[in-house]
Amino acid sequence: QVQLVESGGGLVQPGGSLRLSCAASGSIFSIISMGWYRQAPGKQRELVAIIINGGSTNYADSVKGRFTISRDNAENTVWLQMNSLKSEDTAVYYCNLKQIQGPTRYDSWGQGTQVTVSS
Repeated sequence: QVQLVESGGGLVQPGGSLRLSCAASGSIFSIISMGWYRQAPGKQRELVAIIINGGSTNYADSVKGRFTISRDNAENTVWLQMNSLKSEDTAVYYCNLKQIQGPTRYDSWGQGTQVTVSS
């Protein structure tokens, strides 16, 4: 079983910055990717940013140029630096880890951390 512990959420004014972190532990085999998703009230969960083993990244169009995802492979930790935050970034942010063991792919989720952008 994999545990994902997130931190760094909170209340910030529009234009401000936050940095989310997620540390993975437990039964980790071969990681395919680590990433961040978010879910706003009444909306579906959506991909925010993902970093694939090997270092390539992918971002939602709505956050490109404002958010940066990074990862420490040795520590199985991933960060999301969020700058120029907007009210529409308000959501619960979830850390995600995808890994594979033999023929089986596994998806693990953190408990979520609230990000609120408001004046």
